[in-house]
Amino acid sequence: MSSSEGADTLDRLVTESRRADNDYASLSTQELVELMNTEDASVPEAVGTATAAIAGALDAIVERLAGGGRLAYLGAGTSGRIAALDAEECEGTFSTRPGQVVALVAGADATSADARAAAEDDGSAGRRAVEELGVSSADSVVGISASGRTPYVLGGLQAAAEAGALTIALVSAHDSPLARAADHELAVIVGPEVVSGSTRLKAGTAQKLVLNTISTVAMIRLGKTYGDLMVDLRASNEKLEARARRVVREATGVSDDEAHEALRAAGGSAKVAVVALLAELDPETARVRLEQAGGNIQQALAP
Repeated sequence: MSSSEGADTLDRLVTESRRADNDYASLSTQELVELMNTEDASVPEAVGTATAAIAGALDAIVERLAGGGRLAYLGAGTSGRIAALDAEECEGTFSTRPGQVVALVAGADATSADARAAAEDDGSAGRRAVEELGVSSADSVVGISASGRTPYVLGGLQAAAEAGALTIALVSAHDSPLARAADHELAVIVGPEVVSGSTRLKAGTAQKLVLNTISTVAMIRLGKTYGDLMVDLRASNEKLEARARRVVREATGVSDDEAHEALRAAGGSAKVAVVALLAELDPETARVRLEQAGGNIQQALAP
């Protein structure tokens, strides 16, 4: 592609469009802050227009996760960093098994910002990352790109599709190459950024909201919560140990001392402690019942 063709393509992208009122030098600092806040406030509404599409993709993702598959995010630049954050949080928050939720990020091993930026253009690297992960029909892959045309993400998603994986495109532009390569399109159109083309702003916020929704709702569907309680957390520090006691207290109505004792008897598992207390079982029987229920407390407590 020539430089003029590349410029023409960028000019047509909604993610590169400009605001009509862009005389920022004439605005006060407070007016600029208010402008940013107003623009940011429009993002949830944009995400709201995609709720049906997100729900449809989520049902398919959960089906694969429940069958032992993985959820992989593909991203570059800001999109990749947001994806990495969401994937990393799943293990600590929901005790997902290592590698169950992963992020493949362009230039993750690069030693400079320039090298990481250049890695976005390497479609073959995205393909190799997916192939090296061993993506199969059991897995789900979410490609994340505001423009919907990032080569690394597109190459990776195409490889995932060829492997039979469920493919999802999370984009901020209509009719994108990434969406055309995917089974599901999650189009969250946030419009011009305050700084033209800086998709770390509204587009990045939209990506964060959608990925939060995907991972959280998937874990709810997999029985990683009990009501709104984080029952499958990994109590690996003092704060999380206190949270585990609170979860057991709130779920069962016992005292803090009783919650502490139940957790000790359950080997630190809030899930086992909750089932043992509510079903009046010993911890080992509660653990077996949970395993038979696939880790779902509601099913483990069913008569």
